[in-house]
Amino acid sequence: MMTHGAVVAREYGLPAVVSVEDATRLIKDGQRIRVNGTKGYVEILE
Repeated sequence: MMTHGAVVAREYGLPAVVSVEDATRLIKDGQRIRVNGTKGYVEILE
């Protein structure tokens, strides 16, 4: 699935992570996360 953010990132050659299943349910407010746009993953740190 292409989103506006993904299209812009591609055009500028920037790494991006999109369409992370259940991200809004799994990541809580204030939680620290690591986003790796080059490898395409999101890691919850705490």
